[in-house]
Formats: sequence, structure tokens, C-alpha cells
Amino acid sequence: MHFLQEVKRWLGEITEIFLLLIALGVVVEILFGPATVPFFGQVVPNITAILDSLGQQGLVGLIVLSIVLFLFYKKRVAA
Repeated sequence: MHFLQEVKRWLGEITEIFLLLIALGVVVEILFGPATVPFFGQVVPNITAILDSLGQQGLVGLIVLSIVLFLFYKKRVAA
């Protein structure tokens, strides 16, 4: 059982790192523009496309967004 808790902890840390990279990508793209930094090139358009897709799905998109936010909030409270 200890192994599963360790895997959950690792996955949580990796997810947090990716969230920080997304935030960094948004800031870099705002400061320098999408064409100047190749690694962070299309962060903002991709995020807006995902949100637009969720918005077009109506109730299903709202349910999916609620589940994702619940999982992130649950992780923050448990930590």
C-alpha cells in the first residue's frame, strides 16, 4: 500500500510541475510573443481552444470542468 501512496505523490508532483510550466508558458508568451520562444509557442491559443471547446459542449463541458476543478481542489486540501 505504501507503494501506491508513493506513486500518487509522484504523480501529484509531476502534475504540479506541468501546471507551473503552463503558467510560465503563458507569462513568456505574453511578454515575448508566440513566435520568439519556440518551446512555449502556442500555450495561450491552445488554452483558449480547450475552453472554447468546453463552452461549445454545454452541460457536458460544464460537468467535465467541474470534475477537473474538484480534483485539483481536493488535491490542494489534502496536501
